[in-house]
Amino acid sequence: MSNYNQISSFIWNVCDDVLRGLFKPHEYGDVILPFTVLRRLDCVLEPHKDDMFNIYEEYKSKVDDPTPIILNKINTTFFNHSKYDLNRLKSDPQNININFENYLGGYSDNVVEILENFQLEKPVQKLNKNNRLFILIDKLTEIDLHPDKVSNRDMGLIFEELLRKFSEMSNETSGEHYTPRDIVRLLVSLVFSEDKDKLQGEGKVRSVFDPCCGSGGMLTIGKEWIHNNINDKIELRLLGQELNPQTYSICKSDMMITGENSNNIRGPVSSLSEDQFQGDRFDYMITNPPFGVSWKSEVDFIKNESSNPLGRFSVGTPRTSDGSLLFLQHMISKMERKGSRIGIVFNGSPLFTGDSGSGESEIRKWIIESDWLECIVSLPNRLFFNTGINTYVWIVSNKKSDKRKGKVQLINGSSFCKSTRKNLGDKSNYIDDISREKILDIYLNYIEGEHSIVFPNNHFGYTKVTIDQPLVDDDGTVVTDKKGNPKPNTKKRDYERIPLDQDIEDYYDKEVKPHLPNSWMDRNKDRVGYEINFTKYFYKYKPLRSLEDITQDLLKLDEQIGGTMKEILD
Repeated sequence: MSNYNQISSFIWNVCDDVLRGLFKPHEYGDVILPFTVLRRLDCVLEPHKDDMFNIYEEYKSKVDDPTPIILNKINTTFFNHSKYDLNRLKSDPQNININFENYLGGYSDNVVEILENFQLEKPVQKLNKNNRLFILIDKLTEIDLHPDKVSNRDMGLIFEELLRKFSEMSNETSGEHYTPRDIVRLLVSLVFSEDKDKLQGEGKVRSVFDPCCGSGGMLTIGKEWIHNNINDKIELRLLGQELNPQTYSICKSDMMITGENSNNIRGPVSSLSEDQFQGDRFDYMITNPPFGVSWKSEVDFIKNESSNPLGRFSVGTPRTSDGSLLFLQHMISKMERKGSRIGIVFNGSPLFTGDSGSGESEIRKWIIESDWLECIVSLPNRLFFNTGINTYVWIVSNKKSDKRKGKVQLINGSSFCKSTRKNLGDKSNYIDDISREKILDIYLNYIEGEHSIVFPNNHFGYTKVTIDQPLVDDDGTVVTDKKGNPKPNTKKRDYERIPLDQDIEDYYDKEVKPHLPNSWMDRNKDRVGYEINFTKYFYKYKPLRSLEDITQDLLKLDEQIGGTMKEILD
């Protein structure tokens, strides 16, 4: 059994066979995910099992800490010096619990830290009390998860499939754990391809950071894509932070197994309120923050930092019901002065939510006027497993090429996809290789046409101007102040959004004054705002169906059901 679909199905069936009735369905992940990690670690260490035990026994009384000796002799980044592994535990069913504790205690400190975040103690006690600990171990040892049998790529897919099913059962919001790999491949191709020439050659070292890295899929796929498509000799430092303890532990264990520096994965804490990479800057940043997730629990910290002129959020903060733009601000604060590139997946709200002067608008204004927003790509719908909402990829950079300076490219990629053979939750579409290459070609070649439009930065800005009309008394006389100026009638107050590329006085004279001859503009209340009305730019009018066509369709349906609609219409 080497196919990742077969293995994930097998593990899922183990949940039903062993955990049903003892744990609630939404609790299955708390048990099966750490045990799957243990099985993976077990399989990796299996060839060295006896060596680790013997080395530890030889040196434990000679040195304070035999860890460096063990790691050096077996040439790995972690170990387990217990005489047990999961297979050997099965030889003594009567003492499964105490022997399992001995097995866990034999792991090196870096693995212990991972296991602590899984909080295994209570589930294990419950399993043992109900005589299911042995059964679970027995079942999981039926699968061989050694890297020779199951690649790191497939192991990632197994975890992602399990996470998808567990998140569905617990009704978690979309994007809570990971992003489908077809979206990730598009994202990383857009982020890295622009620098393809700069990434060629030997001796290149670059950093890639994900502030909400989940199980690490974006980082590993990003590395894989660069090595396969740009330069297989480049050294990539993968770094990330994750809030969720389970996915943090999965990510950290995966990095450890693949030889990455697992200390570069930090958490489980929020990137917004507890930045574990404070002061660090990165060459590339990629992420998919949770859609529409509240930041009320972090409001005190974030508001405090926003009051600091040098803080990450000093430009403004979005409404507390959606913290998406906070993650982008966080990433911008980590751009290298020599230049960085950012790819981030958003839903539609960061495009337009918030009026002029609001936190969202001020953030958009700051990004666009700083000339960092390079491109936005609208994605096909129904790409995510738990939602059918519209999503967009933003490409942000402080090292725009000359042709892109002062401009923003919008790409309508909503039609570039294929249908899945079967629905996976809400996912019924995927971005195939051909579709991805089409989008990438439009982006790299800066092509304008049916699917792409390039606008100057100020196109997205507007001035919100206050239009007042005079207050009149019951006799129809204009009410004035002490200086003889007419008082405004606040009930009739209105506003005009005037594009930045239009003269405000000319606009008022042509569009407002002819209809409201007694009105005036209160320029003291002017507010500049920015929004990106993506749908408007690519809108195509579809004529309504004729009444005759609709009638014919109704008559056909009526004929099928043997009704009397024709008599009524006649």
